[in-house]
Amino acid sequence: MTDPSVARLTGLVPPPGNPPAAPDWGRVEAALGTPLPDDYKQLIEVYGGGVFDETVWVLAPGCEDEDYDLLAQTDERGKVLADLWASGEPRPAEIGGSGTRLIPWATVEEAGHYLYWLVRPGQEPSEWTVVLNEGRGPEWESHPQSCGAFLAGLLTGEVRSFYFDEFPLPAHSFDANSDIL
Repeated sequence: MTDPSVARLTGLVPPPGNPPAAPDWGRVEAALGTPLPDDYKQLIEVYGGGVFDETVWVLAPGCEDEDYDLLAQTDERGKVLADLWASGEPRPAEIGGSGTRLIPWATVEEAGHYLYWLVRPGQEPSEWTVVLNEGRGPEWESHPQSCGAFLAGLLTGEVRSFYFDEFPLPAHSFDANSDIL
């Protein structure tokens, strides 16, 4: 059954003509140490990795360019954030707590923003919410919804964000990694 947010996205932005090969989700989830949300897996199976509206770049497992690979960016961003917080940058209270972690699922390349899932112990992936870090500073923004719902809401203007003040755009696009990398 198609996730409603993915169905909504496909109505807004046609997916590429040739669907990408589905990742080995078992391998990906084992490497991350956690299952992933169904809406994200469907998003990757329908679109693959790539960029929506020339702005939001969805990370995909197995991307040849590590800058857009889910696993590589999970490792890199984990180290970057650990170093920042160890150097004294304040860690947002909502991200604190034993066992809480962040997994990046998208980036805004030129701005340096990252969109993460906020993963709490005992929480199902379907309950993970989106948090955004401005990338070049200590500001964070929280959106209590799934990645698919966030992305669809961003494209329609239902999600309001200081960091995406140009949205919604009058027309939408998706460029697959396979076409631009």
